[in-house]
Amino acid sequence: MSNTPTPAHKPVVALTLGDAAGIGPELIARLLSQPGITAEANIVLVGDAWLWQQGQATAKQAVVMQAVTSLAEVRGRADTRLPAFLATDTIQQAQVQRSQAQAACGTAVLQVLDLCMDGAKRGEVDAICFAPLNKQAMKLGGLKHEDELHHFAEYLGVTGYFCEFNTLGELWTARVSSHIPLKDAAAMLSKERIMDATRLIYTSLKASGNITPRVAVAAFNPHGGDGGVCGSEEIDIIEPAVAALRASGVPVDGPFPADTIFLKARDGQYQAIVTMYHDQGQIAIKLMGFSKGVTVQGGLPVPITTPAHGTAYDIAGKGMADVNATFNAFKIAQRMGAARLKPAA
Repeated sequence: MSNTPTPAHKPVVALTLGDAAGIGPELIARLLSQPGITAEANIVLVGDAWLWQQGQATAKQAVVMQAVTSLAEVRGRADTRLPAFLATDTIQQAQVQRSQAQAACGTAVLQVLDLCMDGAKRGEVDAICFAPLNKQAMKLGGLKHEDELHHFAEYLGVTGYFCEFNTLGELWTARVSSHIPLKDAAAMLSKERIMDATRLIYTSLKASGNITPRVAVAAFNPHGGDGGVCGSEEIDIIEPAVAALRASGVPVDGPFPADTIFLKARDGQYQAIVTMYHDQGQIAIKLMGFSKGVTVQGGLPVPITTPAHGTAYDIAGKGMADVNATFNAFKIAQRMGAARLKPAA
């Protein structure tokens, strides 16, 4: 008996082409050319037709699609072996100068992402995977937040804790503060934020298919504060947060010095690391596997993923883009989307 889910039981995963001046369209063409890519997901690509054609030409791939006129049509398709394509009209080819951050590209990205989130609000989309975007272009194009995650959270009405996860294979990382100046990172530390970040990455890992993840929490100061000699945040904030998490049943250890914590994860002791600020985790995980990493937008009502690398303007249009991270981002979106379809136990 086949284990392939029937069309009705496949999660609807919406894909986007990302920034029109970058490598996103090529990446999506390479992704949808992968054998068996639709086996466990009902895929709908949302984007401008000319840009999708350009992406296929750059990747030297021709992907057969089924046209749809709305996201509402996607779940009811009797045959999901072909990806669906929902054509939009957000940007003209003449507006795009390849390999440059432009307002028109940022505006188009926001329009497509908002369309996908509207579908998620209506229950038509179970997960979203977007190709790389450019924050400068998005801000030129109307983004009013520090990053796309905060835009997603406001658009979807999130009132609880949310944060970015960066993943590399079985290892996921969260951070207590993100896109802020380093001088402000200490002020963002609190017992509550550390607990929220830890609980969120723990439950999200379980939703992605890891049933028994173990979490490690990083220290903030060099050498973990050296008993208070090199900073007291560990004693005053981080250790109490870890103790409270353990008491609530979360399998968590720490704080560990940030310069050794990833060695423990590399050796398989932990599947998740909670860091205290952006580069504390980003440098390590990108060094361990830049071309494979994925960003998961944590704490949202719908799973949203993307490759952790950027638009790679330097190689846009050259047919050189590596699809590994995009494939990994899609597979996480597919698994988390499938988990949302399962009835509660």
